Amino acid sequence: MVDAAVLPDPKEGAAVFANRTDAGVRLANRLRGLEGEDAVILALPRGGVPVAFEVAKALRAPLDVIIVRKLGVPFQRELGMGAIAEDGVRVLNDSVMQSASITDADIAAVEQRELAELQRRARELRGARSPVPLVGRIAVVVDDGIATGSTARAACRAARAKGAARVVLAVPVAPPSAAGALRGDADEVVCVESPEHLWAVGQWYRDFTQTTDAEVIDLLRRAGEWVEDRSDGG
Repeated sequence: MVDAAVLPDPKEGAAVFANRTDAGVRLANRLRGLEGEDAVILALPRGGVPVAFEVAKALRAPLDVIIVRKLGVPFQRELGMGAIAEDGVRVLNDSVMQSASITDADIAAVEQRELAELQRRARELRGARSPVPLVGRIAVVVDDGIATGSTARAACRAARAKGAARVVLAVPVAPPSAAGALRGDADEVVCVESPEHLWAVGQWYRDFTQTTDAEVIDLLRRAGEWVEDRSDGG
């Protein structure tokens, strides 16, 4: 059984993780209870991939991406009214939709645009590889942190829709409010740090340089090597 860890806040303004690799190593240590289990590590690209890579490496588990796109309010795209994920999963924020007077036609137009981008991103990042099957397995959804949780919620629901028997949401940092709310979508929520106030995920990293598509593609390729070795008995 993997337990969520709630640790004290660090000093104000002090970063906790050196970078996403460091965060991934520390998160992997919290997930050691999954060693030997039939788990698949699902990263939210791009920033979640370096974190998830370290988790997958420690557990010798398959690594895949799970693509989620934010649905932005038409006249204020940075304001999310929901999110969509693979396999047609959609999560909507009712309060934002009501306050912005969003219509069904608005949702359909935004969703159509974002679905096309979601499919393009999946092809670009996976290349010729097929998605890793999740039926009957433990899906471990990993990101570099959670502020509000809408994308994480969509990712967890997408993993469930793909047939995962159990969904674990694992992140280096998330506020208790978000982690608590997401327990309805994940069977377990694992955090290394759970500060009461989380203004931005990046403040918890000394190096929060943007992850590139090339880095994501390379990490997925490298993760495939140990999965092949394991299947060959190595």
